[in-house]
Amino acid sequence: MPPPLQEDQPFPIFLGPHRVRDELSYRLRQQSLLAEFSRTVLQTRDVQEILQRATELCAWGLEAAFAQAIEFLPGQQQLVVRASSGWAGNPADGVIFAADNGSPAGRAYSTGETIISNDLAADPRFELPRFLSDHGATRAINVLIERGGDDENLFGVLEVVSTGGGAFDQADADCLKGFAGLLGIAIERQQADARLQEALDYQALLTREMSHRVKNSLTSVVGLLRVQSRSAASDEIRSAIDDAGSRVATIAAVHDHLWRGSRIGFIDLADFLNEFCKKLQGAAGIHVIDCRADAMQLSADHAVPLGLLVNELVSNAIKHAYPDGSGVIEVSARKIRGRLQVDVSDRGVGLPEGFDIDQTRTSLGFKVITGLVRQLHGKLSFTSNDPKGARFLFELPILPERAKSSHTADLGHPSSLHGSVLPGRLRPGNSPAGGD
Repeated sequence: MPPPLQEDQPFPIFLGPHRVRDELSYRLRQQSLLAEFSRTVLQTRDVQEILQRATELCAWGLEAAFAQAIEFLPGQQQLVVRASSGWAGNPADGVIFAADNGSPAGRAYSTGETIISNDLAADPRFELPRFLSDHGATRAINVLIERGGDDENLFGVLEVVSTGGGAFDQADADCLKGFAGLLGIAIERQQADARLQEALDYQALLTREMSHRVKNSLTSVVGLLRVQSRSAASDEIRSAIDDAGSRVATIAAVHDHLWRGSRIGFIDLADFLNEFCKKLQGAAGIHVIDCRADAMQLSADHAVPLGLLVNELVSNAIKHAYPDGSGVIEVSARKIRGRLQVDVSDRGVGLPEGFDIDQTRTSLGFKVITGLVRQLHGKLSFTSNDPKGARFLFELPILPERAKSSHTADLGHPSSLHGSVLPGRLRPGNSPAGGD
């Protein structure tokens, strides 16, 4: 404190040079610590870490032995210490006391006022808590911690306690209010984050439930189609119904992976294709389906049409690649330079001589493949396999920046592609068959 004013002392009289320097250094350190704490609040979202750091910097900035961040428990009308600094060997964390006028912190919370006491033992406004007196507390300063600056939504109290002489003043209170204001913002931000996360979790739950119910509904449709197939009047009708059931089952398989996946709206390509090929193996008879795929996340916008496309190409190979016996059908999916390459190949009889991919065709299989390629903004080309058979290579962009394609492909119009479209092993006049 400055020396008392003497009437005969010449002007200026208030502080000697060393006292000016001490006071200035004291206030500058407080501002520096407050700036450091601001960076801490911006750089971390861990409220407990922020509370702890606040108590450490407040004790240092006010040259005090102890500091603590105290939270109000509304259900119990109590105050509990959530973070503290300086209580070596006997931490104050978890200490609980009443939220009333019986303590400095309780009085600050109950009255909504800043409480400065420079003589705790003699202050008639409250009774000194036992754990403070046991540590030789002589003076204290308490300010409110308001959530986001809302004085009607209080978190608790920020308290600094000293065991030495001297006196806290309003400038110290203002410094402490700066720390408390930043604490309130950090606490409000955490609570807002928690509310947002809760909403996101609920939305994820609804999305998974929706995919699960879609999968179950489509599975029921597949079952109905199988029942209808058994009573079909001809093999041609039965084949068409079976093909429709296969396509619906493919969409159901995608939705099954969507609701079980770790990321909402995405499937793991490797898991999906491996499981999907196992299901296709059930319809392959004596043929063997060999599947290999890179592990990557694929959006639902890509997964449904891609699954349908693989179903069409594999089913087509099952029916036409090995007319006189069994054989292997290979399916692979690889991510190469931001594009997904799906390869379906066999070592069968190959394409018929003179096959023209640009020849007009009217089968449902051709329309499905054409629409799927257009929907995925990809291209489908074919080559002869070595030493024999056919190889179909489908490429599509998978970069996240690409605009999402529509969920529904227009299968009734010819596609406009940058590459070749392979309609399947269809000959002029062929009736629609599974996978064609």
